Amino acid sequence: METNQISPDHHSAHLPEDNKWVAAFLQFTAIVLAAGMIGISVNYFRSSPLPLIGNWSIESRLTSPSGRQLAISLAEAKALHQSQGAVFLDARPVDDYDKGHIQGAKSLPWAEAEEKVMDVVGDLPDDTRFIAYCDGDTCNLSKDLALFLESLGYTHAVVLVNGWTVWQNAGLPVEAEG
Repeated sequence: METNQISPDHHSAHLPEDNKWVAAFLQFTAIVLAAGMIGISVNYFRSSPLPLIGNWSIESRLTSPSGRQLAISLAEAKALHQSQGAVFLDARPVDDYDKGHIQGAKSLPWAEAEEKVMDVVGDLPDDTRFIAYCDGDTCNLSKDLALFLESLGYTHAVVLVNGWTVWQNAGLPVEAEG
């Protein structure tokens, strides 16, 4: 007499095709969840755990090698402009500066910074506050200029992120050459 029993070793070989995919998906999900839990646990017990949620804003990424925050808010920049407590430096090319810039700003294009820096800021004391700006959220010209000034000993150089656009959009004073 023949019995139609399936041994446990051969169980998956007799599953319908759809059930094999469901079983594979469940196994994959279990592995991913287990790996995630292990990773979170290891991070929790580290001597210096990594943050699970980070601040990836442009402003948060603007730090000098010394760890100093380089970003300045529009409100702070406006107050310093009104009190004449800072020198504004336009890091954009001269053509852009000529078309329009923050009122009173000096042109110091990043591409020409090494040649022109002493002409523009050389007579100012080391404790002068500089606010470098360019245009666009991803523009690094102002950050590069602020770091360059810091390397020359001007330790109060900061960056107004997307400075030209945010300044104009706020209706703050601008001017153009010619």
